[in-house]
Amino acid sequence: MACVCLLFVGLLVLAGEVIAEQNSNSNGGEILVMEEDELLGLFEVMGALLEDPGWAQVHPQPCTDTPWPGVQCEIGQDPPVFHVTKIHIGPDILTPPCKSSANLSESLLKLPYLKTLSLFNCFVTSPLTLSPTLFFGAFSSLEHLALVSNPTLSGEIPSSMSEITSLRVLNLAQNNLQGEIPSKIGGMVNLEQLDLSYNNIMGEIPGEIGGLESLTILDLSWNGIEGNVPSSLGQLHVLQKIDLSSNRLVGMIPPDVGKLNRLALLDLSHNLLNGPIPETLSGLEHLEYLLVDHNPIKTSIPLSIGTLRNLKSLSFSGCGLTGPIPNSTATLENLTALNLDNNNLTGTVPPNLGALPNLDQLNLSYNQLSGQVQLSEEFIDKLGKRLDIRGNSGLCTSNQMYKKQNTSAYLEAPVCLNTTGPKNDKTVSDKQPDDDERMKPSWYHDKMSSIAPLHMNQKLISLTLASSLLLFVS
Repeated sequence: MACVCLLFVGLLVLAGEVIAEQNSNSNGGEILVMEEDELLGLFEVMGALLEDPGWAQVHPQPCTDTPWPGVQCEIGQDPPVFHVTKIHIGPDILTPPCKSSANLSESLLKLPYLKTLSLFNCFVTSPLTLSPTLFFGAFSSLEHLALVSNPTLSGEIPSSMSEITSLRVLNLAQNNLQGEIPSKIGGMVNLEQLDLSYNNIMGEIPGEIGGLESLTILDLSWNGIEGNVPSSLGQLHVLQKIDLSSNRLVGMIPPDVGKLNRLALLDLSHNLLNGPIPETLSGLEHLEYLLVDHNPIKTSIPLSIGTLRNLKSLSFSGCGLTGPIPNSTATLENLTALNLDNNNLTGTVPPNLGALPNLDQLNLSYNQLSGQVQLSEEFIDKLGKRLDIRGNSGLCTSNQMYKKQNTSAYLEAPVCLNTTGPKNDKTVSDKQPDDDERMKPSWYHDKMSSIAPLHMNQKLISLTLASSLLLFVS
């Protein structure tokens, strides 16, 4: 305790000396570098985070003469002084690291011009909760808040955070947050990106989330969220990404989701959703990734699936689907991955699937498909093990499919005779390790190491989404 007091006294003395020097400079006609209370607040905030106790001595004027890469400043208009606008600690800034007792100082309230606060992998030892008083009525300028990959950051998301109406990006991914999503979150009217993935959040998705009319990215994946998918999501007309995967959601996919005609990614996989699949999804003309696998849908694939002409990845694995594979799937010329394995699909394999120019993965294993597989030799050779038709004992192949030595063993099916094979013996497919990775864009798999989604939003618009940690580095 004595050490803490001495450090605080030292900061006060140092701040006083710096301010005195600044004032003397200003009397000579130079601009005042920083206001005293704001400079002291910065020293206190960094002192609560960083291992290096000499940070203030090394960076007495962090906006000018001794800048630190994690701090950025801007010059105000009246008076013309520097204000701290960004504090960033992440894997790109290795020294000094956060200390084991790092915490969020209430002195953040002394930084009213702060626009960006991003702390990655900072709270890993000492328990920390988000103080409601820290956010209540403060941070009128804050636009980007990212507290990511902090295993000891727990507790609930304070409802007072909704008071930060200037916020455009809220990223609280990969922490240990519990409780429910505050219903007041709908008041954050300028929010464009919301990422609460990889936490322990429970309860339901509040219907008030439909008030976030500027939202482009919504990621609530890998939590314990229950209840229905709220129909109010259909009000978010600029949404480009929805990821609600790996939760406990029940009920039907709301038809209103079909109103989101800017949507590029819809991931509802690994939930408890049931069918039918709404025909309104045919209105998602910009959709590229539709992932609904591992839900008890237990219905047929809608014929309208063929209207999603921009679709690149389609996954209905393990959904209990019945009926035939619609011929309309063979019109999806941009499709690169199609996973329909572990269902109860019947009928034949549409031969035109082999004519899709970009298709690089086709998994139809463990269904009840029958008839002759009429896929070209070139298509079979191109896909190799990424073509899987195992577990369909009613299927048969021509003798030509086995002429080449590199033909995949995943084409295990007898040569066609005049008899029909026995009823399929249902088992569970052992997918290749990269099967699921091919179903999502490349940026998706970088999220565990880089989640700061502003650039992700920009690249979604150009349909080349990528890792977005650079938001807080640049």
